[in-house]
Amino acid sequence: MNSVAHTSKQPHSLKLTRSPGARIVKGLLYIVLIAVAGSMILPFLWMISASFKSEAEVFGFPIQWIPSTFYFSNYSKVWNDLPFFTYYFNTIKIAVSTTVLQIVTCSMAAYAFAKVRFPERDKLFFLYITTMMIPFQVMMIPQFLLMKQFGLLNSHWALILLGAFSPFGVFLFRQFYMSIPEELSEAARIDGLSEFGIYARIILPLTRPAIASLTIFTFMHSWNDFLGPLIYLNDDKLFTLQLGMQHFQTEHATEYAPLMAAAVCAIIPTIIIYFIAQDHFVEGIAAGAVKG
Repeated sequence: MNSVAHTSKQPHSLKLTRSPGARIVKGLLYIVLIAVAGSMILPFLWMISASFKSEAEVFGFPIQWIPSTFYFSNYSKVWNDLPFFTYYFNTIKIAVSTTVLQIVTCSMAAYAFAKVRFPERDKLFFLYITTMMIPFQVMMIPQFLLMKQFGLLNSHWALILLGAFSPFGVFLFRQFYMSIPEELSEAARIDGLSEFGIYARIILPLTRPAIASLTIFTFMHSWNDFLGPLIYLNDDKLFTLQLGMQHFQTEHATEYAPLMAAAVCAIIPTIIIYFIAQDHFVEGIAAGAVKG
C-alpha cells in the first residue's frame, strides 16, 4: 500500500517541480511571438500613418506615428487623379474569378485522387505534385506563348485561366479528403449516387476548412500579383491595382504619401477575406499538413 501511495504521489510532485520552468519557457515563447508579430505589424502601422502625412513628413525621424495634421487629401488624390475604381474592379474581377475556379478544379481533381480508384492513381498524383517544384520563371515563356496562340494577350482571361489550376490546392484538398471515412462514399454508391453526386452532396460540404484555406491563399496571391499582369496586360483600362500604383509612381515622381494611401486601400479586401475565413483557416492548414 505504501509503495502504491508513493507512486501515486510521484507524478504530482514532478508536476510541481517542473511547473516553474515550464512557465518560464512559456513566457519566453510569448515574448518571441509578440516580438515577431510586432515586426510584421509595424510596417503596416507605418504605412497607415504615412498615408495621412504630408510628403515632407513621411520619412521624418524619429517617426511621428500620429500625424499632427491629417492629410485626407492623399486619399482623394488617389481616387481622383487615377482611374483607381477601374483598377480596383479589375483586381476584384481577376481575384474572385481565379479563386472560384481554383476551388472548383482543385476540389474535383483532389476527389479523383482521394476517392476514385483507377490504375496508377498514386503515381500520377505524385507526378502532378512535383510540378510545384518547377519555378515560375521556367514556365513563364511557354505560358506566354500558349496565351499568345489562344489570342488572350492583353486580356484578363489569360490571368484567370492560368490561375485556375493549382497543384498545392489539389494537395490540400486531397489530404483533407483522406481524413473522411471511406464508408460514407461506399454507402452513397450502394444507394445509387453517382461519383459527382458523392463529391457535391457528401464530400464537398465537409471540406469547409480546406475551402477557407485555399480561398485565402488564392485570393491573396491573385490580389497581390504584379508579374502576371505586367506580362499580359498592356491597356491602362485593364490594369490591376499593382500596375496602377506602379503607373501612379511613375507619373507623379514617387509621391510616397498618396502612394501609401493607395496601398492602404489596396489591402482592405485581403483583410476582409481573411477575417471572414479565419475560423476555418487553421483547421484546414492542420488537416492538409498532418493527415493523409
